Amino acid sequence: MSSDIIVSPPYYDSIAAAQGDQEKSPPLEQDIPQLSSGSVTAGYRSAKYSPAEWFSNYQTILEQAGTNHHKAQNIKQKSRTLSQDTEAAALKTQAEGTRLLGERLQEIHYWKSELQRHIEHLQADTESLLMLKKRLERSLDSTETPYAIATDNLTCRARRLGAELVRDIVEEELVKEVDLIRSIQALLEKTAAQIVAQIKRNREAQQTLEMDWSDKCQAYSFDDGSGRHSNMSPDTQQHPSSATMQEQVSTPSSWTQFTQDNLSKAMQEEQATNNLRMLVEQMLQDITDDLRVQCTRVDRAFSLRCEDLIEAKTQLEMKLVQTLEQIGSQERNIEALQQAIHNKEAPLRVAQSRLYLRSLRPNMELCRDQPQL
Repeated sequence: MSSDIIVSPPYYDSIAAAQGDQEKSPPLEQDIPQLSSGSVTAGYRSAKYSPAEWFSNYQTILEQAGTNHHKAQNIKQKSRTLSQDTEAAALKTQAEGTRLLGERLQEIHYWKSELQRHIEHLQADTESLLMLKKRLERSLDSTETPYAIATDNLTCRARRLGAELVRDIVEEELVKEVDLIRSIQALLEKTAAQIVAQIKRNREAQQTLEMDWSDKCQAYSFDDGSGRHSNMSPDTQQHPSSATMQEQVSTPSSWTQFTQDNLSKAMQEEQATNNLRMLVEQMLQDITDDLRVQCTRVDRAFSLRCEDLIEAKTQLEMKLVQTLEQIGSQERNIEALQQAIHNKEAPLRVAQSRLYLRSLRPNMELCRDQPQL
C-alpha cells in the first residue's frame, strides 16, 4: 500500500458560482491529519483519518450544505421578488406607455383636424379667388365697348370743319372717360396679377399643410397600431435596434412649433385672401360707380351741347328766313330800279338831243346860259 497522506478535496460552492454571487465563501481549512502512532506498520496498515476527523469533516459538510441551502432560499426569494417587481414595473411602464400613446393620439388627432380645417379653408379661398379672377377678366372685357364708343366719338368730332372744331365740354368729358377707362383697365390687370400671386401662395401653403397632414396621418396609424399591441399580440417581435436614438429627431416642442408655424402661415394667407377679396369687391363697386358717373357726365355734356346746337340752329333758321325775305325784297327793288332806268331813257334822249342842237349855235350864240346848265 502507498504511504501518501489522504486529504479531503477543496470545497467548491457550485450554487453561488451559478448565480454569479460575488461573495465567495472562504475555502475550508484543510485539516492535515497527523500521523497516528501506528502509521508505520507493516502489511495492510496505512495513514488514515480518525473517526473524530471523519465526524468533524461530516459536520463541516452538513453545515456548509445548510448554509448553501439557506443562501439558495434567499436567492430564490430575491429572484421571486425581483421577478415580481420587474413584472409589475414592466406592466406599469407598459400601461404608462399605452396611456401616453393615447394622449399622443389625441394630440395628433387635434392637430390633424386643425390642418384639415385650414386645408379646406385654403381650398375654398383658392376657388373663390379663381371665380373672382374670372369676374375681373369679364369686367376687363366689358370696358372695351365704352372705350371703343368714347374713342370713336373723339375721332368723329375731330373731323368737324371750321369753327365747329372746338374743344367743348363734351370733348373734355370724353377725354376724361377715355383716361378713366384706361386707368381702370390697368388697375384690373394689376389686380388680376395680385390674385394669381395670392392663388400661388395659397396653393403653396395648402401643399405644406397637406404634407404635414399626411405625415400626421401616417404617424397616427403607427401610434394607433403601437397602442393596440399587447403581450398577447401575435404580430410583435423583437427589434434590438429600435431603442437606438435616430438622427434628426424632433422634440415635442419643435414638433408642435412646426405645425403651429404651418398653421400660422396658412392663417396669414387666409387673412390676405380675405383682405384681397374685400378689396376687389370694393374696387369693382367703385369702378362701376365711376364709370356710371362719367357716363352720366358725358350724356349731360352731350345734352347741353345738343341744346346749344339746337338753339343756334333755330336762330340761324330764323335769320335765314329773314335773309331770304330781304333777298326777295332787294330783288324786287332791283327790278323796280331797272324799270325806272328804262323809263329814263326817253328823257335822256331828249336832253341829249337838245344839248346837241344847242351845240350847233354859231359864234357868240354858243353861250353857256341857264338852259345849257
